[in-house]
Amino acid sequence: MKTNTSRKTSRVTFWLALLSSTTLLAACSTNAPYGAQQNQNSYPSSYQNNANSYGYIEAIQIIHANTNASSGGGAIAGGLVGALLGNQIGSGSGRTVATVAGAVGGAMVGNNVEKNRNTSAPDQYQIQLRMDNGSVTSVTQNSIGDLRVGSRIQLINGHVDRY
Repeated sequence: MKTNTSRKTSRVTFWLALLSSTTLLAACSTNAPYGAQQNQNSYPSSYQNNANSYGYIEAIQIIHANTNASSGGGAIAGGLVGALLGNQIGSGSGRTVATVAGAVGGAMVGNNVEKNRNTSAPDQYQIQLRMDNGSVTSVTQNSIGDLRVGSRIQLINGHVDRY
């Protein structure tokens, strides 16, 4: 025999399942009657679909890679190594001076090494587009090839190609 609590739980579960399935079905529906034409403009539907994909280049900007970026990790690692090496030299106050000098020198070298490793990022190009449907969009690419301001383009999967 079921208890009163288990009956309430099964009722709540039933109503939640019913509500969830109704919501899912409503989300998949459309307001247009079956067979109704959804495009009422004078343009053919093939052009409207393509108007989002074709346009002209309005502007091109070069985005330079940040070559001076460093996280500080190289300086910290270099400073620690330099301090350890400097601590091996001399004794007394001479050892302290050598440790400090090693830490400072190691930090400078470590920071430069990190900066040199980060310079491999290539420049990128931000391309501003005026699409045939009147919208303006911007795309960033690694290369532009023969694209120029005013070029007729096609936008495919977020990549600009000459059309």
